[in-house]
Amino acid sequence: MKNKVSAYLFAVSMIITTLAEAAASEVKVHKNEDTGLLTWTMSDKGFQVELIQLLPDFIRAIYAKHNFPKEEIERAASYCIFGTILKNTSDQQMSYRVADWRYMTSDGKEHPVKTKTQWLDEWRKAGVTFSWTLLPDAGDFSVGDWQQGFTTIKLPRNTEFDIIFKWRLDGVEHAGVLENIKCAPESLPQM
Repeated sequence: MKNKVSAYLFAVSMIITTLAEAAASEVKVHKNEDTGLLTWTMSDKGFQVELIQLLPDFIRAIYAKHNFPKEEIERAASYCIFGTILKNTSDQQMSYRVADWRYMTSDGKEHPVKTKTQWLDEWRKAGVTFSWTLLPDAGDFSVGDWQQGFTTIKLPRNTEFDIIFKWRLDGVEHAGVLENIKCAPESLPQM
């Protein structure tokens, strides 16, 4: 019984710690006045992430330029894709793994974020060897290091969701949540 109580108290403390960390983060939302597209920036405990909405036609253009098969172009464009910039803003070693990230849909269910390795495995089967647009699966950052690439979420256009990031500073795990993220529309509104 004592072990069950200890395990329960540990689980509760982990939830409270995660919620407190999420509440402590600084989040900014920027709307591009010309396009209406949104950018979210979260800074928390030495980790900064920026998510930039990308239109499906932008994704189509990039992969068409690199001779992807039409089916693979359309499959990628069907995802909710963000340009992602990660930065180590701490004075410590920072690391991340996309496999640890989750997105939460309005029904409260968590889903894994698709990794670069998963995309590359699928693309190789379709004869594609191109790889440089996607955010690497993992990164180890020294002070001031940064990285960028696409983050892909399998949701329909205009869907809102939360994304849960996890990272480590000198081996200590942290988590943060960006709430009410919205997939880009199919196209820009006609002016």
